[in-house]
Amino acid sequence: MKKWIISFLLLTVAEVCLSQELNFTVIINSDRARIQNTDVFNQMKSSFEQFLNGRSWTSDEFRPEERIKGNLLITINEVPQVGTYSATVQVQVVRPIYGTNYESLIFNFADRNWSFDYIESQPLEFNRFSFLNNISSLLAFYANITLGLDYDTFQENGGDEFFAIANDIVNNAQQSGRAGWTQSSSDQRSRYWLINNIYTSSVFSAIREAYYLYHRQGLDILQVQPEKAYENIVKAIRIVSEANDAQPNGILTITFMDAKGEEISKILKGAPLELRTEAVELLLKVDPNNARMYNELLRS
Repeated sequence: MKKWIISFLLLTVAEVCLSQELNFTVIINSDRARIQNTDVFNQMKSSFEQFLNGRSWTSDEFRPEERIKGNLLITINEVPQVGTYSATVQVQVVRPIYGTNYESLIFNFADRNWSFDYIESQPLEFNRFSFLNNISSLLAFYANITLGLDYDTFQENGGDEFFAIANDIVNNAQQSGRAGWTQSSSDQRSRYWLINNIYTSSVFSAIREAYYLYHRQGLDILQVQPEKAYENIVKAIRIVSEANDAQPNGILTITFMDAKGEEISKILKGAPLELRTEAVELLLKVDPNNARMYNELLRS
């Protein structure tokens, strides 16, 4: 009987381990807030990591080594009153490339307008269909954006179910009146516009195909089929450029280039000159601020 109980417990633990999909590190910088007692930020870090990493976000099984790695970099700008915080958030997510030790940055997003209320040791709950607080909504939003983009890199439109949840989170959070959740012309780099570009915009949702082409049909096969890989990477850039032509400076276009620009300038150095030339022409239109970096591709 005892052996059976132990076996059952071990199986249960194994199933729990397999069901956790995220492996986020939360880093909180409170220097700007000038608060002497920083214990609350240590508790905050632990609570946020537990919320992201300690629950099941999907029905799929993930082994520990398959969990999606990410960083949540929180800068506390000010504490207007006890328990109330104003912050900016940087979300970074990486994806392993098949057959290599390389991890490719797939998401690098700066959320500049987050305010929240936090009480030490408060439990964080999440409900897809209602707004509970501005912490769990933001964390759950980026958890689903992370899952959606990661799944998109492995299968065309593979992230649909997660983007649908992220869209629900935005719709529910609008009632809160908090910044970042509503359609505001003054804040184009918001959660509202991010999910709008990914999930509801016919112009920018095409960039999701670029994520798949670039990673699954590009980087993942670069070691064994370099010619095809380079062609697909440039095709992905072409899709992003076409979206930018249709509607310049969309947040998903900027987000794609923020994550991939530097990598592209290194990866394509081994591509044929014809593909490099086309890529540079496209890149200079979609990301002119990094013109010098892209022009180096023509000197390789």
